[in-house]
Amino acid sequence: MQALTLAVSQLNDRVFLGVVWRSLLLSLLAFVGLLAGSVWLVQDLVGQGGWLGWLLGVAGGLGVILLAVWLFVPVALLIATLYIDRVAGAVERRFYPYLPPPSGAPLTEQTWDGAVLGLQVLVLQIGTLIASILLPGVGTVLGWVVTGWAIGRGLFVAVAMRRMSRPEALDVYARRRFQAVVPGIALALAGTFPPLNLLVPVIGIAAMVHVLEAR
Repeated sequence: MQALTLAVSQLNDRVFLGVVWRSLLLSLLAFVGLLAGSVWLVQDLVGQGGWLGWLLGVAGGLGVILLAVWLFVPVALLIATLYIDRVAGAVERRFYPYLPPPSGAPLTEQTWDGAVLGLQVLVLQIGTLIASILLPGVGTVLGWVVTGWAIGRGLFVAVAMRRMSRPEALDVYARRRFQAVVPGIALALAGTFPPLNLLVPVIGIAAMVHVLEAR
């Protein structure tokens, strides 16, 4: 958990704040587009006018808002993976200034791996939502653990790929699995509480830098 503590201690960093605001803005734009599209689709299906179309449009909008709260973390995570190098670089400058410039997997491979991570967590969050409805309590806890594993593993490998190939990153993860997954589970839990979910992607990236560089 020391990795999380160190990551939180750097939240006043301008780089961190910039990534948080960019992720928030892009996430809001994505959900606003989804909200507008859902309202338009429902009203188009039931007709252009009438109280029924208006009522269904409002219901669809409320449904999207509820989904947005639940799915905010994976969407923000997907966006934040575009800034892994920026966040990791800020952590290294403050805590590990002796490290050489990163030279790892190709940028295209890093970007693809980050996109897969975001989509993976998105699918798991949807599965968690279904499980929490079918199995209240048990499904929610199981969802936190599974999502936490995905966040911990995915972010660790993505951060490690800045300095090594993907096979090497997976090998290091195998040796530090516990150190990566425990913060991931904590982040998955924090992600269910707005506005803490705004900070999950940035804190997660920073924490995995500390896990990678731990001696």
